[in-house]
Amino acid sequence: MKNRVTRRALGPELAAQLRNYGKLMRVDKPIGIWLLLWPTLWALWLAGDGHPDPGLFIVFIIGVFVTRSAGCVLNDFADRKFDPYVERTRNRPLATGAVTPLEALTLFASLGFVALGLASMLNRPTQILAGVAGGLLIVYPFVKRFVSVPQFVLGAAFGWAVPMAFAAQTGTVPQVGWIAFGAALVWAVVYDTFYAMVDREDDKRIGVKSTALLFGDADLFVIAGLQVIMLIALVFMGLRAELGSWYYASVAVSAGLMAYHLWLARDRDPARCFEAFRHNHIIGLVIFIGILLHYTFEPV
Repeated sequence: MKNRVTRRALGPELAAQLRNYGKLMRVDKPIGIWLLLWPTLWALWLAGDGHPDPGLFIVFIIGVFVTRSAGCVLNDFADRKFDPYVERTRNRPLATGAVTPLEALTLFASLGFVALGLASMLNRPTQILAGVAGGLLIVYPFVKRFVSVPQFVLGAAFGWAVPMAFAAQTGTVPQVGWIAFGAALVWAVVYDTFYAMVDREDDKRIGVKSTALLFGDADLFVIAGLQVIMLIALVFMGLRAELGSWYYASVAVSAGLMAYHLWLARDRDPARCFEAFRHNHIIGLVIFIGILLHYTFEPV
């Protein structure tokens, strides 16, 4: 009887802890997955001339989920002493004590082993690039203590799937692949600066660095400049890949969305800045739709 009662008690406790692990991995907040996924899909479709290898497609989709989850776990581990003092993050599992640092590191290591297994299925050039991706993943959570532009490191980490996808599909990274990587990097700086604007006052108080603090009152002006740079990169990407009118229509729609995000954040209200950040993934979707429609209706 005692063993039966113990098993009944362990069931809800285990379920609750698994939910905490899911929160640590941000399973309940998929926005990061979308922001990482869209540039990956751009690259897979461009590298495969509209017909990416199905096996690579599956590996990269799983890889997006695993690496984003691992990055979130390590980020929360690195921020565990800061998060309790930030309004937006004080309820994270490590901040509340629902998950211990050792549990977080164990989860991170487990996700890392899964990522290594996925990388082992890819060719040698992609495995080398995957090593760089792993380094960026590990470095990013800690650079915000030392440099004022951690968003650029995040952009490199989020965009690195682009050259990996080209290398996996073709064995090399052509010029269009690096242009797409540049567009993804700048885009990440844009949306993560909106994100950092939400925490600007808390970050200033606890000593965490960000582009939102660096740009100061010029934040929206600098974001607008970065958006223009991204649009130029997208145009060059289209020219190098010989994409047609469907794609350029998607770039035009993206420009409108960027203007809307600036309008949302015009008063620098934290809630509106967060809305601008969350809405940014629509840009990635729109660009992917443009690429998809090109290869569907304007085949090479």
